[in-house]
Amino acid sequence: MKYRSDRYGNELSILGFGCMRFSRKGSGIDYDKAEREILRALELGVNYYDTAFLYPGSEELLGTVVARNGIRDQVKIATKLPQYLVRSAAAIDRFFDEELKRLQTDHIDYYLMHMITDLAQWESLQGFGIEEWIANKKASGQIGQIGFSFHGSTDGFVRVLDAYDWDFCQIQYNYLDEHTQAGRRGLMAAAQKGIPVIIMEPLRGGKLVDLMPDEGKLLIAESGRGWSAAEWAFRWLWDQPQVTCVLSGMNSLEMIEENCRVASDVEAGALTEADFALIKQVTEAINSHMKVGCTGCGYCMPCPQGVDIPALFRCYNHMYTESKASGRKEYWQTVSLRKEKAFARQCVGCGKCERHCPQGIAIREQIHIADRELRPLPWRIASDIARGFAVQ
Repeated sequence: MKYRSDRYGNELSILGFGCMRFSRKGSGIDYDKAEREILRALELGVNYYDTAFLYPGSEELLGTVVARNGIRDQVKIATKLPQYLVRSAAAIDRFFDEELKRLQTDHIDYYLMHMITDLAQWESLQGFGIEEWIANKKASGQIGQIGFSFHGSTDGFVRVLDAYDWDFCQIQYNYLDEHTQAGRRGLMAAAQKGIPVIIMEPLRGGKLVDLMPDEGKLLIAESGRGWSAAEWAFRWLWDQPQVTCVLSGMNSLEMIEENCRVASDVEAGALTEADFALIKQVTEAINSHMKVGCTGCGYCMPCPQGVDIPALFRCYNHMYTESKASGRKEYWQTVSLRKEKAFARQCVGCGKCERHCPQGIAIREQIHIADRELRPLPWRIASDIARGFAVQ
């Protein structure tokens, strides 16, 4: 297993165990199977284990496995404050104390503000005294390092990054999302500040493996490298020294063995020009199934009315390259819950975006088509209600 250092010189395995997708048995998690997997990953060198308050049964399972095997000093536990549920200063303590209880520990090594999508959410927490709370928890040793996980725009990520002296951050990043969400620009902004970056969704929820179109699978099979689709995705990430740790929701011993093998073999900067050309071809094969040829370049922005055009098209495309539900969920997370509205219905048809679009997209027409599909009436009503709670 290879390791990269966090901000304070602690070594983190470049492969982290994402504890959201444990195998189920009946109405709950298959504890025995999950325990075998956690212990095997640890044996192979994985020392970073990521869970969250809202992952059903995950914190309890991880805490039980760690406690009964006496391995607390061998693992780095990361979990998250559900900031979107915080309505008072007292609630922060309630959530944190419950997490310590579930995890059967007296401290959290890496603690994140979960699913930040907008600077306004961090500002809301500041209003509840979160900075003083963090300082007290770090001074007491109950929290080792503080960070945030992010779903939103690149600009939004940079604003949150600059708003506090973070110890680390977590972003969705893979070769399909190189220029969306936090993206490469966000990765480099964090690296420039010396802030370690934890990667989630390295396989884009299966889009870069099983859900890949046949053209992409064929390109990989004929590459001559002998690497699986997953290995290509992991190697692309680990080729970048700015990536500290990549999370994988491993739920089989075979997957653990394979991922750990790759994580023991890679070196930053090892991919060749031919490798990058192959990844570009695979990306193009995936993108060929998209509805709108938006590259996310951002030349159409800023919209005078506040419409987030790149996010709208990205999520619309997700509906057809992945599934309608995943595209709508992505739009919900990254746009619908923002403090400032960014919906297509705000468009007044000025045409400024079209005059700057390098792809010649009929943006004024397409944003309304996309909006109707992303936000059918039930989703629109639900998102309006959710915004009322999320941004108050």
